[in-house]
Amino acid sequence: MTDNPRVPLVLISGLAPGPNADLAERLRLAEPGTAVVHHDLRQIHSGVVNRRILLGDRDQLTILELAHGCVSCTLREDLLPLLRKLSRMPQVRRIVVRLDEAMEPEPVSWALRNVLVGDRPVIDDVDLKAVLTVVDRAGWLADCTGDDTLAERNLRASPEDERTVAQVALAQAEFADLLVLAGAATDAWSAAKVSAVLDRVAPSVPRIELPAVDGKTVLDAVPAGARRGEVTDMHGPLLYGEPPLHTDCGIGLLTFTAQRPFHPDRLHDAIDVLLDGVVRSRGRLWVASQPDMALWIESAGGGLGVGHAGPWLAAPDGPDWADVSPERRTLASLRWDPMFGDRAQELVVVTDQATPDEVEAALRGALLTDEELAAGEQDWLRYPDPFGEWHEEPCEDTEIDPEKHDVNVSNRKDETQ
Repeated sequence: MTDNPRVPLVLISGLAPGPNADLAERLRLAEPGTAVVHHDLRQIHSGVVNRRILLGDRDQLTILELAHGCVSCTLREDLLPLLRKLSRMPQVRRIVVRLDEAMEPEPVSWALRNVLVGDRPVIDDVDLKAVLTVVDRAGWLADCTGDDTLAERNLRASPEDERTVAQVALAQAEFADLLVLAGAATDAWSAAKVSAVLDRVAPSVPRIELPAVDGKTVLDAVPAGARRGEVTDMHGPLLYGEPPLHTDCGIGLLTFTAQRPFHPDRLHDAIDVLLDGVVRSRGRLWVASQPDMALWIESAGGGLGVGHAGPWLAAPDGPDWADVSPERRTLASLRWDPMFGDRAQELVVVTDQATPDEVEAALRGALLTDEELAAGEQDWLRYPDPFGEWHEEPCEDTEIDPEKHDVNVSNRKDETQ
């Protein structure tokens, strides 16, 4: 940590470029010395990124050519060093980063804290005050329940980007400290459904209308306990805040838990239930054929991802209790099983056209039967495992958190037709 005070930093995310730019401009005009940084990734498939910096009367557009066109390389090679440079300029009093529509704020927040620029991370130079996410109600509900990929919208963050629009829309909303509502839904029913979804995926996040945003005071609406870029612990609580448990406008919430493992083949078939009439699901899986490794699952609209979440505490090579978060220790203590330790199933599912009961039944049917459970681990290890190869490697030159980013995302509806 340097002796110089850290410069306040605000991240803006969202799928709608116009409202995003409007919000950034409100913040820029409200406080002299605010620098606004934006990386346009629309040509990243060609290894080109357009970077724009607004600071006072300065409006600078720079064309960056990257050796490997991806978001991780853009972060490491340009954004992070740029933030350090701006933080050292005496005329810069605040930095606003307007993320490209395809960017999720959580990996950026992780990079601020963990990727070294020189011999230390950039979080030593900047103070992340808030993540603001713009929700354009005109299309957000369709975005977060649809099957479109970023490639189909020309929004890819790299040539290999297979994420869905729904995954990005929901990840942006879930990680926000403040939701800024723009536009108008097509009708009152759609507006109510947008609110019902946000109530369940981001229940503790305040909302403010974009036309009402005052750039001087908007950050006052950020709660004292906001995460402010704190990266999700895959073994921590799956719900932030207190979402309503009743169904509203057809939007329901299911918390699925179980103390026995899934059969890998039956689970592979059952997870299709998370892609039909489900807005969002996320959580930890215990698969019988991988007894020591927790799997992480996320679905959003028509896309689904499965990845490693690291070993269980009870695994032979599991982490030491002293090395994990207090939240993880508490959760493990509450559900500790004499035989299986902290291994367990825990998923949160936000439903739309599907009912929580339908999802619950499908997942329960994928658990080991009493007979299979009694057969023991040596039998489980012989089960065919379709999840064994559902992992893809990130950009080989990028320093990233292996637990957080080793997640393969695909449009599984296309795979199963």
